[in-house]
Amino acid sequence: MPRLTARFWVDAYLARLRMYDIPAYVVAHGDDTGGAVLVKLATLDGKAVLFQRSFDLTSGTRVWVELASGPERDVDAAVNRQREFDPDLWVIEVEDRAGRHLLDQEGLS
Repeated sequence: MPRLTARFWVDAYLARLRMYDIPAYVVAHGDDTGGAVLVKLATLDGKAVLFQRSFDLTSGTRVWVELASGPERDVDAAVNRQREFDPDLWVIEVEDRAGRHLLDQEGLS
């Protein structure tokens, strides 16, 4: 099965968020083909959660795992550390007071 490019996945994710009227922005444009993707969920109350796509070794499927959470400034610091380590990294910022990120929906893992 061919693997989707990072750019294709990001564009599809942003389109899905727009369908639910959830604002999202590309904060860092990574490598179009193989860049990893981080999703920062800002709940607009000074807090945020950072998700990274990973592999579940038991099932062999892709899953989203929480990389950091807490005060938004701490989550931003975690994003900056990851970007220093991986310059090809995509960073998507989702803003939703209800905490919706849609990463648990079918087709987004």
